[in-house]
Amino acid sequence: MIQDLDESLGALVRRDAINGSGVDVSFDAPTKDWSARRNTPTVDLYLYDIREDLVRREVMWEPVRGKDGMVSGRKPPLRRFKFSYLVTAWTQRPEDEHRLLSSLLSCFLAHEFVPPDLLAGALTGIDVPVLLTIALPPPTDRSLSDVWTALGGELKPSLDLVATAPVVDTRTQPAGPPVLEQPRIRVGGETAADRRSGPGGDKPAPPAPPEEEVVAGAGKQQGRVLRLRGSARR
Repeated sequence: MIQDLDESLGALVRRDAINGSGVDVSFDAPTKDWSARRNTPTVDLYLYDIREDLVRREVMWEPVRGKDGMVSGRKPPLRRFKFSYLVTAWTQRPEDEHRLLSSLLSCFLAHEFVPPDLLAGALTGIDVPVLLTIALPPPTDRSLSDVWTALGGELKPSLDLVATAPVVDTRTQPAGPPVLEQPRIRVGGETAADRRSGPGGDKPAPPAPPEEEVVAGAGKQQGRVLRLRGSARR
């Protein structure tokens, strides 16, 4: 799925930011060795952090229906994850790099989500958009300068792109057998033994309330009987 997100973002950059200018798109880590081997203008989208978007997390399992419309199982909802990319431009002159960064910034500001026609692979069959945010302040536990330090390179102008994409949880649980009966409810009075009163049980009991039966279901397909027994008035 991550490779599908890379392909989708690369297609968006090529169409709306580079626009046929001959600039390469790379997803490599921008280390010193990589920058030394580079010999063409390049836009690099380096994936450096993955974490779940807990604000958009859902907990209710969804029904899985067969061709007959009956529920055959249940599955957990989609999980949404934030994929953070370090976006940089690499050319021979800082002026050209700034032009590329400006074009990239305009591209991502114009799209709050990846256009559906640019989605690739597993992302195409999901009716949940891939959201995009650009150049927002990073969380307090993460700094872009720390990313550059870990890469062993020198700090340079960059954009922090966060793509929130859905990930399918493949777990399923089979559903129980379908309920083919409708319930029947019956309300009746006490039995003769329940209606006796007094220490010796020799006093006559008051008359029992009339029985009432409520049946849900008709014909040959009657449902279960639920009996609610009342008490006689004294």
